[in-house]
Amino acid sequence: MTSAVDRTSGYYDQRLETLSPEERAAYQNAELQRIVQHAYTNAPAIKKKLDKSNTKPGDIQTVKDLERLPITHKHELGELQQSEPPFGGFLGVPMDRLKRICMSPGPIYEPEEIHSQNDRWTQAFFAAGFRKGDIGQITFSYHLVPPAFWFEDALHRLECVATPGGVGNTELQVRMMHDLKVTGYIGTPSFLVAISKKAGEAGYDLQRDLSIEVGFVAGEMLPESLRSELEESFGMIVRQGYGTADVGCLSYECYHKEGMHFPYNCIVEIVDPDTGRQLGPGETGEVVATVFDEAYPMIRFGTGDLSYYTDEPCACGRTTHRLTKILGRLDQVTKVKGMFIHPSNADEVATKFPEIDRYQVVVTRKAHVDEMTFTVELKEGCEATEELAEQIEEAIPNSMRVRGSVEFLDRDTLPEEYKKIDDRRKWD
Repeated sequence: MTSAVDRTSGYYDQRLETLSPEERAAYQNAELQRIVQHAYTNAPAIKKKLDKSNTKPGDIQTVKDLERLPITHKHELGELQQSEPPFGGFLGVPMDRLKRICMSPGPIYEPEEIHSQNDRWTQAFFAAGFRKGDIGQITFSYHLVPPAFWFEDALHRLECVATPGGVGNTELQVRMMHDLKVTGYIGTPSFLVAISKKAGEAGYDLQRDLSIEVGFVAGEMLPESLRSELEESFGMIVRQGYGTADVGCLSYECYHKEGMHFPYNCIVEIVDPDTGRQLGPGETGEVVATVFDEAYPMIRFGTGDLSYYTDEPCACGRTTHRLTKILGRLDQVTKVKGMFIHPSNADEVATKFPEIDRYQVVVTRKAHVDEMTFTVELKEGCEATEELAEQIEEAIPNSMRVRGSVEFLDRDTLPEEYKKIDDRRKWD
């Protein structure tokens, strides 16, 4: 498929995306000072965070000064929200300034302001190749969690049209793509594989009958072999981004695929997990984010993901540093079909069934699609019936937000010490 639209060059905001290192430091330091003062005044959890570390807002003048502050991790957000509902002291504006409140697994509530200036996903979409006039099909969930809403806002900022496909309904989504001549795909890589298979079954030629030219994927690993397969099948550009439901976009690919650029309007640190000290280019550490969001001012939020960055120039002309790739997790939390799965989610499933003794979630990957198996050892005297397996399978998505199969194990199959979540996926 060929297009008259230039999807391989240009900028969403050329001035801010091409700042010199000195200019970027000045810009980020000013924004950091502003958000720290705002958060200290309006978000009690941030005030406690600074006070506990004997730090005043005026002490945080530069990105380097963030090392004075402790890192807040996702499990802490959940605990704080339970003890101080609904936002754990992190809400930085009055409720009447919010336009939506979403809920991610945890559960964790995420507020968003009516007039949010957060355009980080918009930067990502432009860098991926989305342009004014595109019709973008969003196949992330519109139920409870925030990403689909963020992506729709990003499309609108670029003067694109959004089709809210949501999750599943593959046959209908293919028909929508065909009938509306959808030019852009937004979703997980594995669901784009499902789209291609369903389109073939329906008799569509991917390049002749569909109009997909550009794709923005997230939520899963994107092996180069899968990217190449999708680009060749559809005749499209596929680029990826990285972020979390708590802080939004933290990096994104441009056309040149030389790593994922940091957005200009947030701070991404790579830190030593043990000391919290910032690391240099090529050094592996935890991805830690500070966002300039008055409604939900996350300052030094620890994603739990491991990566490293490069400061080498990129052919696209953007001057921010770039994440290379996500290397893994600090803990047992993992992402399955775009959703984070916690050991506590497995515990929640198991507590519903008194027959269950020990259990482990096993994550594998087949034909570019994640598969999750809830393996179970039953208590002495309990029978492994098909009915029980079906009941457990029905309970899994209520706690984990993704479906999984159940496999019964003989007693003492699991070792004495084992991970609640065993991620066996291999990536090329």
